[in-house]
Amino acid sequence: MPGQAKTKMSDKKKTDGPHTAQEVLVRALGEQLNTLMSASRALMTDTAATFHPDLPPAAFHIAHWLHSFGAAKASRVAEAVAMDRSATSRLTARLIDLGLMESRPDPADGRGVVLDLTSSGRKSIERAIGLKGDIFRQKIDNWSDADLEQFAAFLRRFNGLPQPDLQR
Repeated sequence: MPGQAKTKMSDKKKTDGPHTAQEVLVRALGEQLNTLMSASRALMTDTAATFHPDLPPAAFHIAHWLHSFGAAKASRVAEAVAMDRSATSRLTARLIDLGLMESRPDPADGRGVVLDLTSSGRKSIERAIGLKGDIFRQKIDNWSDADLEQFAAFLRRFNGLPQPDLQR
């Protein structure tokens, strides 16, 4: 029985919190990443409202993708924004009703449709992206070039992306 009590105490000790310097650092990093993700979600919600106040953020996500990558088949857009086709269809119908997006027959097969932003949609998305960029720039306005370069390098490494050649 005394051995069981020791085991339970040591098991409990493992869940009480970090005990090594690296565990403390990893926990602190996790807290900062959670803060970043929460702030990012809030910023995306605000940005989406700037795009159009009557649309959910998911509609902004679709419009933002089209702005970044250009006209595409509805099925490709749904896949790219990781939404099911029915949700994408409902949101694109709403975007079309508001004059922010257009749908035209796919010239490649005639059965599908190609989605694209209208000029009004482009203006709205550019305004929203500009606001998001302004808020972002305010956060890093006083950072040195070295800080920005190091932060970007750490994020690329964290995201598993190659480091670019900045010696152009």
